[in-house]
This record gives sequence, C-alpha cells and structure tokens, in this order.
Amino acid sequence: MRLLTYLPELAAGRSLPVLGIMSGTSIDSVDYALCTVAHDQLRLRRHWQVRFPLRLQRQLHAAAAGRISSAHLAQLHHELGRFYAREAAHGLGRSRVALVGLHGQTIYHQPTGPQPATFQAGEPAYLAEALRVPVVSNFRAADLAAGGQGAPLATAFHCAVFARRGAHVCVNNLGGISNVTSIDWRRCRQPQVRAFDTGPGNMLLDMAVRHLTGGRQQMDRDGAWARRGTPCERLLTRWLRHPYFHLPPPKSTGRELFGEPFFKRAWAELRRARLDRFDILATFTALTARSLALNYRLHLPALPQTVILAGGGAANLALVSAIRQELHRLWPSITVVTSDVLGWPVQSLEAAAFAWLAWLRMAGRPGNLPQTTGARHPTLCGQITAAYPVGGWRM
Repeated sequence: MRLLTYLPELAAGRSLPVLGIMSGTSIDSVDYALCTVAHDQLRLRRHWQVRFPLRLQRQLHAAAAGRISSAHLAQLHHELGRFYAREAAHGLGRSRVALVGLHGQTIYHQPTGPQPATFQAGEPAYLAEALRVPVVSNFRAADLAAGGQGAPLATAFHCAVFARRGAHVCVNNLGGISNVTSIDWRRCRQPQVRAFDTGPGNMLLDMAVRHLTGGRQQMDRDGAWARRGTPCERLLTRWLRHPYFHLPPPKSTGRELFGEPFFKRAWAELRRARLDRFDILATFTALTARSLALNYRLHLPALPQTVILAGGGAANLALVSAIRQELHRLWPSITVVTSDVLGWPVQSLEAAAFAWLAWLRMAGRPGNLPQTTGARHPTLCGQITAAYPVGGWRM
C-alpha cells in the first residue's frame, strides 16, 4: 500500500493555506502563523500569539525539569494537544486551512551520547479532529534516527524566504535558545548554508525574572531591568569558557544544558557577587549577546553582511542593542535588523517554518539539511495524523 497524496490541491499544484504552530523553549506562549504555500513560495497571511495559562505553563516547566510522573506527563501531553486545538480553532475563525504543522513543546532534547532522544509534547489528534485536516508533527525524530541532531529544522524555511543572490545573510532566532542560519550566496550557484544553536537566548533572562519576582513577572519586558544594570565581567569570562560555545557544528542544545542546571549554578555565583536585579539581568543579557558573537567568530566560515534577528528576544531592546554592539566590535560594517522590518513579525518566523515543513512533508520532500543537522542523508520530517479518511488516499 502506498500513499500518493492526502491533498488534491497539492497534487494539482495549487496554493494551500497552511497553519504553523510553535511553542519554544521559553515556555511562555504559542505562536500561530497562517501561511499560503505554493510552488516553493511561502507568504504570511496572519500571525497571532496565545500565552499559556499559568497552570499549564507551570506543568510544562515541571515536565521540562523532570519533576513529574509518567502519568502526569501523559495527561499533560493530551491537555496541551487540546489547548493547541482550541486556540487554533478560535484564532482561525472562518479562515480555511488545509494542513497544519505542529512543532509541539520540547520537553526533552538530548541529541548526543549513547542514547540520543527528543520529545515534543502536544497530542496532534486533537488538532486533526477539531480542524478536520491532516496534521504533521514530531518533526525532529526522523533526523535523529538518521544520525542527526534533530535540529535546527527551520533552516530550509530561512533559505526559502531570506536567501539572496550576491549576499551573505544570517537569520538568528532568539527564543529560549538562540540559533543561527548562515546563508552565503555570493560565490556559488547554490547558497552555502550552515546552521546551529549558539547557546542561551531568552531562557536564562526569563528564569531570572521569575525567580526575582516569585513568578509574578515572566520576562524583562523591553530589557528595562538589563538597561539599568552593569554586566559582571568576571562571571562572563568564566561562563564564556563553557565547552558548548567552542564545540564546532553540527550542534544543538536546550534546557538540559542551559536551563535549570546552568541557572542554579549561575544564580549561586551571582548572589555571592552581591549583584542586584539590574546587574543580574544585564549579565545574562550580555551572556546571550557575547556567546552569539563568539559562535559567529569561531564557527562561521565567512562574515555575514546582514544579521536578521527574530523570536521573542528580538523584542527585547537591551538584548538587540547588546547583540548589535558585540557584532559591530567584530565587523563594524555589519547590518543588524529585526525581521519585522522585512515584513515578518519577530514572533512569526518559527511558526511559519513549521507550516513550510508540513508542506514539504506532504509534498514528499525532505525537511532537513544534513550538512546542518549532521544526519547521514536527507529525510522526510514529520508524522501525519488525520482524523478521518481523506479523499486523496489511494492504494
């Protein structure tokens, strides 16, 4: 038995409305991007964001820290799936959608060592049932099985949208973790692509704010606290010796390396140094900016002309300013912009990437770039869930 296609529109080459759904390692909100995809082109129609209810957010943090039982994890997996579906239906209203790409919420990501594994929570069957369309999810597992890191996967989307002949562009997403895609199309027929996680993005900043406010605040909005503080150079010097920053690509990371374990050690050092809340936030902000620049210097084969910042961190004025300052120290002529200047709201890119990856999966095309993930070969990324027989099924 062979599945030729689920979607008659895809087989006919017509444009498809595709919904991408992404919640990142910051575990603060869910981004929905309704896109039109056709003939290797993607256009954003609408983007909206929904914050996690506090109870669900706390459960997700507990799961990511390994503090819940298997029974509670199973219940959370289904509760999150129902939440994704409910908010998708509400946000779409009367808008039609033909396909959904669901990243899910990363609970565990350890792609190296003797037992590599990744797990994204959020049962896709609820979306398939609510919207009555196929849902592509669990994107990372196929790349992991092929010997890759299972990340970064937004690379193909970045190339489709931001590659420019004669230019070297870096797209840097600042979520809980920071990841960069370098697209150098100056000297070859095809772009030369390198992509990897640079280290912490917003994660340590958000954890510090929650810790300092007893959970009453979730983030350093606009970088207001960081802008009033002074980074601790002594601690930054030590933290920037972390082996991950010096590890060559392909590489990816997550909460296992720069989440609770790192934060607990760093927090003890910050308190011993008697730093106030402003200096603490300034120090974590500087760590993200300097580790990003350090990775560029060590691991990119050439210097980019333009860096496009996206993700929640691109709305943090202090973080954007710190990154711009660090990159200008390396390359004074570099241009640093946020993605909204180019017509892509900063929070929309990751969700749109999974709309694109869902379309690739349904078109029978690989979603990974082995040169960036370390996989042995290109592979179809994502598993398909459908709530009822679709007219495109053929035997």
